[in-house]
Amino acid sequence: MAYNQPTVAVVILNWNGRRWLEQFLPSVLQNSGGAHVVVADNASTDDSVSFLQHRFPEVRLIRFAENLGFCEGYNQALRQVEATYYVLLNSDVEVTPGWLDPLVELLEGNPAIAACQPKIKSFHQRTHFEYAGAAGGFLDAYGYPFCRGRLFDTLEEDKGQYDDVRPVFWATGACLFIRASAYWQAGGLEKQFFAHMEEIDLCWRLQNLGHQIYYHGASTVYHVGGGTLPKSNPRKTFLNFRNGAALLYKNLADEELNQILYPRLVLDGVAAVQFFLKGEWKEVQAIWKAHRQFFAGKRYWNQKRKENLVKKRTAQLTGWYPRSVVWQYFVKGRKDFAALHVPDRAALPA
Repeated sequence: MAYNQPTVAVVILNWNGRRWLEQFLPSVLQNSGGAHVVVADNASTDDSVSFLQHRFPEVRLIRFAENLGFCEGYNQALRQVEATYYVLLNSDVEVTPGWLDPLVELLEGNPAIAACQPKIKSFHQRTHFEYAGAAGGFLDAYGYPFCRGRLFDTLEEDKGQYDDVRPVFWATGACLFIRASAYWQAGGLEKQFFAHMEEIDLCWRLQNLGHQIYYHGASTVYHVGGGTLPKSNPRKTFLNFRNGAALLYKNLADEELNQILYPRLVLDGVAAVQFFLKGEWKEVQAIWKAHRQFFAGKRYWNQKRKENLVKKRTAQLTGWYPRSVVWQYFVKGRKDFAALHVPDRAALPA
């Protein structure tokens, strides 16, 4: 299937990622069936821009004067892109022949679906799923994200167990297909998040607005992961813990806010104690800073909460797991998705 430009726009946000562009942009151009390919540069200080201009002059380049972060970088870039469907694609992703077709066909065939993702596998261990998204995302009873194919640092081997089509809570920002109209209806990515958890927040807002989020196992991409920020990094820890608290505060229904948010903050404290016992002082400081900044920003988050006029109870949300995945994983020893017994929500046949 080929798409008439600019019905589908594949938009790659780049920051000092020249090596990833050199390695993976050719696969995007070769396998994207006529989709419009755009690179938005977040004020890179390497030679990304000159490399693109000389090596890939056919690729549209959007340049920013400063690093706007993942969230606002995409918001500003997508305002300059005309398309029916956006594909937000990390620069360290290798795509495969025909990767667009199943996902665009899914969106075309069901207007209730606002966003979806393909199967995300590891570039370095190609038989296994990759951390950032795997086979579709879920949230547990305290707002901790996990995936089919990935619980914490345990990655499952792909044995065809997720070759299906099914609704999920969130679709990964590493390779996010989304209707342009739905993106803007929900208000785009939360700019104050800067990076991390932003796709979960967006998908939650979309669900609150009545849209569905899906995974399609017939499309596969390979993700390096940590291409722009290593997995073990105090900055990432800070963003994940601060944004995790803000995520719950923004989106939970009034009657569930306190009963979920405050136990989550306590569990964050337990995580800080674990880092302390391991001697990882910078990680402890990152969690403390995350909570401090969350509470310091309550005026902003209050305003965002008011803007989310519709907030469904968690029982009404697809992909909300009513148990603690932390307890299931670390205490019960359940290391794969099937062992959690997550309720299935109207999965479609592959």
